[in-house]
Amino acid sequence: MELRNVIVSVAPDAVEVIRWGGLSYFHEGGGGIVSAGICQIGIHEDHVRLAFIHGAFLPEPRGLFEGRQKVKRYIKLKSYNDVPWDYLKQLIGESSRFDPRSLQIKN
Repeated sequence: MELRNVIVSVAPDAVEVIRWGGLSYFHEGGGGIVSAGICQIGIHEDHVRLAFIHGAFLPEPRGLFEGRQKVKRYIKLKSYNDVPWDYLKQLIGESSRFDPRSLQIKN
């Protein structure tokens, strides 16, 4: 629930839908769920996964991103107390402002 609250606080215009076995967030009117995608929450047996469809284009200096898909990257969140909440807010904000057509983060 906390992760959902963070996403809504950072990207209040995001639309939440259930897709691919989890929650997906995107900008309605900005394209489809992939082209206008912000992030996804996936629930796994031993962790929660916060995925960014365009993650390969986001700056991520802490090296927390995992994944080998073409551009999608994710962060495994294993313990509430160990989650870097402020850093996730920053990444979600950058993803929310990312324009896949120009491959740039809007200000």
